Amino acid sequence: MTRSSSHATLKALRLLHLYIGVFTAPALLFFAFTGALQTFSLHETTRGSSYQPPEWAMVLAQIHKKQTPVVVKKPSAPKADVKKSEGPAAQGGEQQHEREAPRPAGRQHHPLPLKIFFLIVSIGLALSTGTGIYMAYKYARNRSLITALLVLGAILPLVLVLI
Repeated sequence: MTRSSSHATLKALRLLHLYIGVFTAPALLFFAFTGALQTFSLHETTRGSSYQPPEWAMVLAQIHKKQTPVVVKKPSAPKADVKKSEGPAAQGGEQQHEREAPRPAGRQHHPLPLKIFFLIVSIGLALSTGTGIYMAYKYARNRSLITALLVLGAILPLVLVLI
């Protein structure tokens, strides 16, 4: 491979990276924001809490998790008088999907440090994406193409969700 052909290849790869990055930037910002919301469970109610999440947070979380804006409300918790010996079949065939892993005796799990870490990751992803968009406009020759890709990357998922 000659020097000019490797230079041309590198230039093509940079342009491909730029265009793919700009096109996916709106989705990255969306996932960073909705992931941060979900890390702190701001999209759902918890048992024994009076917190009611806003409708928009539930819809965004549903799009993030299930790729649909349709929020399915969970049925209320089964009554406490269901016997444990009857098992899942007595509860309409539903099994518990989210079970906590057993922990060693005396050791308590504190999720806040990990939640803070993922909040920092979400903020970092949003800042990195924002600076990438800034650099795309600052250093690209064809700003109208950058704008078109950015708008397409923002509108296309909305159209696909609504189909």
